[in-house]
Amino acid sequence: MSQHSHLHPWRDVMVDTVRLDRPDLSMRQWALLLTVYLTPGPHTVRRLSEELKVPKPAISRALDALSIHGYIKRARDPDDRRIVLVQKTEEGAMFIDQFAGVVEERERQSDLGAYYG
Repeated sequence: MSQHSHLHPWRDVMVDTVRLDRPDLSMRQWALLLTVYLTPGPHTVRRLSEELKVPKPAISRALDALSIHGYIKRARDPDDRRIVLVQKTEEGAMFIDQFAGVVEERERQSDLGAYYG
């Protein structure tokens, strides 16, 4: 058994995701997207920077790419216009749902393989 065999399920999910013919996302973009969709908000550039321990300009660049794809949107906080809120979108939610479906299917296949293997 390979010392990296635990990475095979991750590879399978990534290959399946590539086959969906969606935009390629960097690891930073994935981390941001999953953080916005899976953790309670409100999300701000500053908070995301602190949580991921990544400089704010790097967060802003990654958010630029995610917003071009329609996966997130940014808006000014109505109470403090200096604060930029990072918000979910319908397109982003559909992408996350699709990705979750890929992961769930791979987990199901893995469970069946362990059962019947």
